[in-house]
This record gives sequence, C-alpha cells and structure tokens, in this order.
Amino acid sequence: MKELPNPTMPLSLIDFPRGSLHRHDRQTQENFVAPQKAKERPALIVEWAKHQDEVREAQRLRYDVFATEMGARLKESIPGHDIDLFDDYCEHLIIRDDATEQVIGTYRVLTPVQAKRIGSTYSDLEFDLTRLRGYRDRMVELGRSCVHPEHRHGGVIMALWGALAEFMVRNKLDVMIGCASIPMLHQGVISGEVAASIWHQLKHSHLADVSDHVTPRLALPVDEWEVNAAFEPPALIKGYLRLGAKVLGAPAWDPDFNTADLPMLMKIHDMPARYRKHFLGA
Repeated sequence: MKELPNPTMPLSLIDFPRGSLHRHDRQTQENFVAPQKAKERPALIVEWAKHQDEVREAQRLRYDVFATEMGARLKESIPGHDIDLFDDYCEHLIIRDDATEQVIGTYRVLTPVQAKRIGSTYSDLEFDLTRLRGYRDRMVELGRSCVHPEHRHGGVIMALWGALAEFMVRNKLDVMIGCASIPMLHQGVISGEVAASIWHQLKHSHLADVSDHVTPRLALPVDEWEVNAAFEPPALIKGYLRLGAKVLGAPAWDPDFNTADLPMLMKIHDMPARYRKHFLGA
C-alpha cells in the first residue's frame, strides 16, 4: 500500500491523516447522515484519500461515470481508471456507502500551493484565466466530481459540500473555481444545443462581473443553435448557483469528454446565509 505524500498545507491544527477534516467516529457519522437514514438511504462515510489505493477507487468510479456512462474518450494509463497528470497533486475527497464500503462519490481538490507546483490548474487548460490572477493565492480548484448513478440524491451532494466547505475554512481559502460540465451526447447524437441554451439563460441571471470574465481556448459555437428555454442546467450546476456561484463566461468545448464546460467561481462570502449556517455554522 503506497502512502500518499504529505499535504502541501496543514489541514488542521491537529495532526490528522492526509486530508482528514474531522475524526470519523461512528457517532459523528450517524449524526451526520441522520436525514438520509430517516429516508432509508445508506449511511455515508466522508473522508479524504490517505493512500494511493483509495485514490484508485475514486479513479475507477470516475471511469465508470465519464467513460462507460457518458462516453468520454480517456487515455487509460491503467485500464478502467480515469487518471490524468493533476491527480498526483490533488487531495481526493471520497464518500463511501457505510454498508458496502463502496466509493459512491468523489471530488478532487487542487490547492494554491500544488497549482504552483504543477504550473497551472486544469481550468487553465480550457480557459484563459488571466483576470483571476488576484485570486490565485487563496483559490482552490474543484474537479472530476461524480456520483454513482444509484446514489444521486441530495444527501451525497450535501455531504461532499459539507466536507469541502470545512476544508476551505480550515485552510483559510475563500475562492473556488471549476469547470461545470454539460453533456453534449443526447440520444446518440453530439449536439451543443442544450449547452448553448443553458449558457444564454445563465448569462442574463448568473454572470460574474466583467473583471472576472474568462475566455475559452476552444469555444463552443453557442450562436449556432436557437435558444430553447425548456433546457435546464444539470442538477450539479443548479446546486452551485444556489450556493452563490457565478458563471465566468461562455462554455469551452471538450471533445474528449463530450461536454461543454462552463467556467464557474464561488466565493465563500457570497454563499447565502442559510447555506453558510448549514455548512459552516456561521
């Protein structure tokens, strides 16, 4: 079992294992997932990967969702795993079904220190982030988020966001960025109609200030399709918007993942009061 390198910044004033946000004693887990148990959903264990084999579990889930389910074309350095050059620099948040111990949800988090080490964020590959340079020292990138299809309910997403919020506060970071994906494969046909329609809706309601706008490196030609108001953003993007996130500009096209990627940014202080209280107790 290969130990992961030490985190690039302390995750707590106490010497917890890599990425751990709190002690995962049984009582804490039971208290945390009580709403799910009331609905006969499985108890959830939220933790940060401490060993390479735990990262591999997350990468297998990512492969199942992105390649098998969504049809992404991935470079398989290890068969059945989604792996890229950023993984070794990231903290990996995982959620397990307590009964089966199966990884059912994951996020990866790239801290400012690790972004400097590797030379960029993943988002830099898809967008020109020049206007965000003032945030770099306190900005984390969220990426590769996915949930097992049998567990796509609010409890898993809330558990992920609770851990992420605690991570941000503990490390005195207050800005999050990421590429929120909109699938372009519909009934076997790749089309940008859905993504273009969603972009045209959100640019009127959730666009960031011009000082934070970014430019896609491979832009989706959003003006080639008629706007269809019937198309709604994916649930994850809706969740980001409810938490106070802003769209930073038009989507980039990722042909390997068959997605249109919206650049999004969220500042902790922009989070609505009820979510701040829920996640942070503030």
